[in-house]
Amino acid sequence: MQLEPGVQGREELIVEQKDTAARYGSGLVEVYATPAMVALMEKTCLQSVLPFLPAGHGTVGVKVNVSHSKATPVGMQVVCESELIEVDRRRLVFKVVARDEVGEIGRGLHERFVIDTEKFMAKL
Repeated sequence: MQLEPGVQGREELIVEQKDTAARYGSGLVEVYATPAMVALMEKTCLQSVLPFLPAGHGTVGVKVNVSHSKATPVGMQVVCESELIEVDRRRLVFKVVARDEVGEIGRGLHERFVIDTEKFMAKL
């Protein structure tokens, strides 16, 4: 595995009704849901390191420590950027920041573990 701190990722989306707090059940308003933001952050981290992993390997999220500081309406673009800041054997720690068209909406840290997918699934 050739992972070193500094690997960066970027994902973006346009907020749709399916991404709202009202739809997720995490709130009552039609704005970008915190669980949707966290999912985008996880996806950004995962996609950033996949090219560096051996065949048959992936990562699983194990810890999320983020703040969601601003509401984003339906129709607005959200961009998430990640940076791998720590590699400890199979443990990966990322810094994540999400922004909409107006400014920052969330930030924090996300931790993932590298897994052999077949072995991981066999243990379930």
